[in-house]
Amino acid sequence: ARMLRMVKKTVFYTVNKVDGPRHEALVPEFYRLGIETIYPLSAQHGPGLDELMDDVALALPEAEPLQDGEGERIRIAVIGRPNVGKSSLINRILGYERTIANPVPGTTRDAIDTPVTRDKKQYLLIDTAGIRRKSRISLTMEKYSTVQALKAIGRADIALILIDAAEGISEQDVKIAGLALERGTACIIVVNKWDLVEKDNSTIGTFVENIRYNAKFLEFAPIIFVSALSGQRVSKIFELVDRVYAQYTRRVETGELNRKIRGIIEANPPPGRGSRPHIFNYITQVAIKPPSFALFVRNPGDIHFSYERYLINRIRETFGFAEVPIRLFFRKKGANS
Repeated sequence: ARMLRMVKKTVFYTVNKVDGPRHEALVPEFYRLGIETIYPLSAQHGPGLDELMDDVALALPEAEPLQDGEGERIRIAVIGRPNVGKSSLINRILGYERTIANPVPGTTRDAIDTPVTRDKKQYLLIDTAGIRRKSRISLTMEKYSTVQALKAIGRADIALILIDAAEGISEQDVKIAGLALERGTACIIVVNKWDLVEKDNSTIGTFVENIRYNAKFLEFAPIIFVSALSGQRVSKIFELVDRVYAQYTRRVETGELNRKIRGIIEANPPPGRGSRPHIFNYITQVAIKPPSFALFVRNPGDIHFSYERYLINRIRETFGFAEVPIRLFFRKKGANS
């Protein structure tokens, strides 16, 4: 405490593991340190956290708006099976051949970062080696390239998941998409080589239905049909990237969040255990990239996964997160707080 008083920063002093009256009685002892305000709380069970978060939020300075061209680059990983056109797509975007594109699957081996500027906006393209089934990986370099691909996904804000239009979505495509989703990365499904497909009025609709059926967990991800070879609709990818990134980094003001979520829960409350209904206490957004929320309730373990899915869908609809993954955590709130 003495060292912190020498720091010219706002400091919040907390006493953790205050889980009941016996612990609460010990809190006054900490005022002997000469601290004006102490926040007793239980990080595990929830009591006291909302008061701390409210005061921290009030103490935060207002952010100055960014000027055009400022801010961090949007990091985009181009991922997919070998030979779906990842390098060809990046070469088309850049306007020159930066990586080796070859009919032999897996020719492009290393993840390479390339900065891109479009319309005064900054992007970083992360190219990856092809990701193969484990049973087909035999060369040391192939193993290395797969690790690099997974690292690229973890570093990216948005993953462009390339699918070969001539082959349709495969089991391996779904697994690759799952790797991105597990890491909370926003996804855009890019169907490449669309110029090679014979089309009629129902072709796109049928293709979209097939993707949605086989990758149900990515029902929110936008889909775009392009040709890296001819350049068809490639420029539209960045319009999607900007739109998705705006959602991926969106923050919702705590008061609005609580007001609307309370209304959503009251309109369709979850069934309680026995005669005791669930008690909703508080919700706060705890992170972006992906947007993440902590909801404090009486009994987190009683919340059924179907109701969790319902709340996630309503959060998407209500607050403008329609095309990005979001995370919802249930936390126990003390009944006496």
